Amino acid sequence: MVDSPEELAKTLDGVGYLADDGIATAAFLALRMQRPLFCEGEPGTGKTSLAVALSQALELPLIRLQCHEGIDAAQALYEWDFPRQLLHLRALEAGSETLDVDAAEQSLYTERFLLARPLLRALTAAPCVLLVDEIDRADDEFEAFLLQLLDENAVTIPEFGEVRAEQPPLVILTSNRTREVHDALKRRCLYHWLEHPGLAREVAILRKRLPGVGEGLATQVATAVHRLRELELLKPPGVAEALDWAQALRALNREELDAETAARTLGAVLKYTEDMDRVRAKLDALLA
Repeated sequence: MVDSPEELAKTLDGVGYLADDGIATAAFLALRMQRPLFCEGEPGTGKTSLAVALSQALELPLIRLQCHEGIDAAQALYEWDFPRQLLHLRALEAGSETLDVDAAEQSLYTERFLLARPLLRALTAAPCVLLVDEIDRADDEFEAFLLQLLDENAVTIPEFGEVRAEQPPLVILTSNRTREVHDALKRRCLYHWLEHPGLAREVAILRKRLPGVGEGLATQVATAVHRLRELELLKPPGVAEALDWAQALRALNREELDAETAARTLGAVLKYTEDMDRVRAKLDALLA
């Protein structure tokens, strides 16, 4: 769909995502090589937003699997619609005096009773963008479960058989590195580490995503956020928090960021009371 990383970056820019050379190249290679892209980095660096932007820019449906502790195949891949299977079996029993047990059992495990979850929907709906978000929150067994899909763009359902994508989905996996993901999964993917954007790029992101924010206010917010990231905070702010802060200031009709307004709006950019207390004591220096 695109012929170069530069063209992909321009296409992403059209939907409001400003990709640097590294991100554009990694995403382009994932497209061209039909390989999953494993994006790792601190929270708020734009990993999830990249998948959303790719789906918009390439005009592909986005299918998202949000990982969490204890996630299993029934939540991620498929499960059988047991109530409908039971009704179907009762209908067969009522309509036949001599029920063929083997045929009845076989009729229960068809596509009619298969409830597709995100992974299965991605294989059958391809081309699409499949976002496996925060894979580091899942456990080792779930990582192992993903390997066939990442290797072959296919999954095996014991009662049903193999389901294979006619066209591979563009798979984006994200991790906040709360734990190390196993090498077996990483080997099947292209890898890219996302950093927080530089000051100039963050100002550009704010201006792009929030057209009503002037350059002066965007520069003040981006500079303050960069200084916050240098402090020892429990949760340093990401790009999403910078956007929230700038939007909060505009909602208050502020054209510049002063210490009083910053103190009143810290809840838009910081999420722990300990961080807010630490920053309030340093606001004057932070905004100097």
